[in-house]
Amino acid sequence: MLVSMDVQAICRLICLPLLIAFAVSAVSGYFLIPYLRKIKAGQTERDDGPKSHLKKSGTPNMGGLMILLGFVVSGVIMARRAPEVIPVLILTVGFGAVGFVDDYIKVVLKRSMGLKAWQKLLLQIAIAMIFTCYIRFIHHIPLAMKVPFADGVMLHLGYFNIPFMLFVMVATVNGTNLNDGVDGMASCVTIAVAVFFVAAAVMTGRISSQNYGSAAPAVVIAGAAMIGALLGFLIYNAYPAKIFMGDTGSLALGGFVAGVAYLLQMPLFIPLIGFIYMAEVISVIIQVLYFKATKGKRFFRMAPIHHHFEIGGWSEVQVVARFTIVTVLLGAICLLGVW
Repeated sequence: MLVSMDVQAICRLICLPLLIAFAVSAVSGYFLIPYLRKIKAGQTERDDGPKSHLKKSGTPNMGGLMILLGFVVSGVIMARRAPEVIPVLILTVGFGAVGFVDDYIKVVLKRSMGLKAWQKLLLQIAIAMIFTCYIRFIHHIPLAMKVPFADGVMLHLGYFNIPFMLFVMVATVNGTNLNDGVDGMASCVTIAVAVFFVAAAVMTGRISSQNYGSAAPAVVIAGAAMIGALLGFLIYNAYPAKIFMGDTGSLALGGFVAGVAYLLQMPLFIPLIGFIYMAEVISVIIQVLYFKATKGKRFFRMAPIHHHFEIGGWSEVQVVARFTIVTVLLGAICLLGVW
C-alpha cells in the first residue's frame, strides 16, 4: 500500500529533528559531564529536603546545556522547512540563558542566591516580549486563543492579550522550574507534553511536502526536536542521575511549552496538559500561605508537591512514573478538546 505524501511529510518532520536532537544531546553529555566535574559545577542539596537527596550533592549541574544544544542544532537545520520554528528557538534559548546565568552564579561562582527574583522576572518579561513581537509582526500569528472542548470558539482579550501572554509565559516557566526536583521527572513530563503538542499540530494543520509554511509544521519540528533532546539527556539524567538540568534546562522547557502553545493558539490548554507544572506551583503557594497563616505549620510534608509524595514513601522512580502517566492521560483528554 502506498503511503500518502502527507504521511511521508509528517514522518520526515518528526523523525529528522528528533534523531538529530537526540544524537547531539547524547554525544554532548559525554564531553560536558567530565568538564562540569572538572570546574566543580556541582549541585548543593538542601539539608531540610528528603534525606535520600543528600547523596546527590556534588552531582554536576547545568545539564540543560545538552538539551539546548540538541534542540537548537536540530531546530536550525529544520528551520528552512518551517521558519515559524525560529521564535520558539528564541524563547527557549532566551529563558535557558536566564537559567544559565542563575546556575553559573550559584554553582560555579558559589553564590547561593543566584539571580535576584526581580532580576529573573524582568529578564523573563523582556524575552517574552521579544517572542510576542516576533510572532505578531513577522509571522503574523494572531493572539486569539482556542477554547478547549468548544469547537471553533476563540477567546480574544483585545488589549489584554499581551499582559495575559506575559503571565502565561512566566507562570509556565516557573512551573517547569519547580517540576525539576526528581531524577528524570522534568524530562519525562515534558516529553509527554511535547507529544501532545505534536499530535495537536498534526490534527489541526494540513502538513504536506508542498505546505510547510505554517505554524503547525513548526510545532511538529520543535516538539520532535525537544523530545529527541530530552531523550538524549535522559541517558544521563534517569535515576540515579549523573547530571542535573538545573535552571538552564528547566526554564528552557517552560519557554518551549509556552512557545509551541502560542504558535498553535492553544495557551488555554497549558493548565490541562501542564497540570503537573501547575500543581507544583500551587503546592508552593499553599504551603507558604498556610505556613504564614498558622505561624509555622505545614499543609504538605514538603513543597513542591513531588517532595510531599517522596517523604510519604514514594521512590523517585514511582514519582516520575506516576506524574508522567497523569500527563499522558491528560494529553489524551486534551486531544479530545482540540476540536
